[in-house]
Amino acid sequence: MEEFDAVVIGAGNGGLIAALRLAKANKKVLLVERHILPGGFATSFIRGRFEFEASLHELCDFGHEDVRGNLYTLFKELDVLNKIQFVDVPEAFRVISLSTGETYSMPFGIENFVKKMEEYVPGSSKSVRIFFDLGREIQMAMAYLNESKGHPDSKVLMDKYPNFMRVAAYPVDKVLDAIKMPKKAQEILDTYWTYLGTSTDRLGFIHYCIMVYLYITNKAQIPLKRSHEISTVLETEIRNNGGTIYYGEEVKEIKVTNNHVSGVILSSGKEIKTNYVISNASPHSVFGKMIEKKDIPEKALKLANAREISGRGFSMFLGLNKTKEELGLSDYSYFIYETLNSKKQFESMKTLDNFSQVTVCLNNAIPDASPKGTTILYFTSLYFSDCFSKALTKENYFDLKDRLAEGFIDAFEKATKIKIKPYIEEIEVGTPLTYAHYTDSVDGSIYGYLTADLDNMMPRLMRMYDENYLPGLKFCGGHAMRSSGYNSSYLSGDLAAKFTLMDMKEGK
Repeated sequence: MEEFDAVVIGAGNGGLIAALRLAKANKKVLLVERHILPGGFATSFIRGRFEFEASLHELCDFGHEDVRGNLYTLFKELDVLNKIQFVDVPEAFRVISLSTGETYSMPFGIENFVKKMEEYVPGSSKSVRIFFDLGREIQMAMAYLNESKGHPDSKVLMDKYPNFMRVAAYPVDKVLDAIKMPKKAQEILDTYWTYLGTSTDRLGFIHYCIMVYLYITNKAQIPLKRSHEISTVLETEIRNNGGTIYYGEEVKEIKVTNNHVSGVILSSGKEIKTNYVISNASPHSVFGKMIEKKDIPEKALKLANAREISGRGFSMFLGLNKTKEELGLSDYSYFIYETLNSKKQFESMKTLDNFSQVTVCLNNAIPDASPKGTTILYFTSLYFSDCFSKALTKENYFDLKDRLAEGFIDAFEKATKIKIKPYIEEIEVGTPLTYAHYTDSVDGSIYGYLTADLDNMMPRLMRMYDENYLPGLKFCGGHAMRSSGYNSSYLSGDLAAKFTLMDMKEGK
């Protein structure tokens, strides 16, 4: 029987960071990944002469040497920053309404953003400035909460960050109404809601505000060689720091002795002795497949069952045999919605008849991302119900994919007035079934649990010290306390590793 200080389940973003942080602390760590490559969603694949980015649109909390984001600081601490080449995304976003045809393009930089919003919505500048002022205060308050390690002084919060306390319990819409932001400005500002997967009437203001604030102030970056570049660098560093990685292996069982993790059993039958497990797999997978029912804490099971599953993923990848200039693709990211009202849009995305999407032209950030004379486009959409599986039969899977692919292409052409269908050289489609198979995510959800109401990011962060229901077990990744997304997954992996190191030190 082998023995490790800790076992990390899954080499997704959170698992890779967790394993590296433990290895950097001179712990004997084992990372177990059921596939043959690291990264999970953070990977790329090749079709014909095109290499497609599987999922990353941009990193919004990275920044630069002069304006460092949390991810920049984390990568520098772990000594991987200079091993990855990053490039800037050229503009913030362009949003288009299919129902009205209205379109808005927004730049980076607070002053630029405020000025452009005022052009679109006269009289909006005061409220938009208030929004970014709140973002700055929230950033400072969150930094203080991190420094306090779960034991903040309420007097400090009230004295130094009073507005943080005022808005902490409210959703986005309530706060934007309170600061008297015009409705049209709210709709434009709310464009990014799909990246958190919750409509703004239920999404916590702090979560959304800090994301938009960091995105507009720090700009956004992507790795030059796709997200797989990050994954392979992290994997190499884990090995260089003494970590062990098993590919093509799966944790079939987490052993529990006297209400504490005591080991894992792998699909090969190999038994590993350890007192600490960090899971990048979801609580649904862990409690549903890996732990005997008698050993699952009742509170942990109730919490997992009470949570809503967030957006199920649909993706499409196109290799076009024309340049972006020939096609007229001048923007990096296109947010195409049926309506700019996030609540109505959220409801409409519970059906297969909705073709709203976030579509990226990678060549507008990396000109040579595809062979000379070609362009890469990739589409992402979400279903906020299991409508795909309800419509699916063994016989109609490929026909259903074809119908949906054509619908998304038609919607893009209608919104942008750009013809792309005649120039498709390669096409690949990923459905919720694809994601469920590849990542073992529940129903093909790419966003983990819905961050809404009492399960928003702030309540999760406030509870994270009290959710240690099974000693020795921690979660990271999209289903963990920081919710989904690249930044959140990386940071949650680091947090889970630090908590585990604290437990090791204290003998918990």
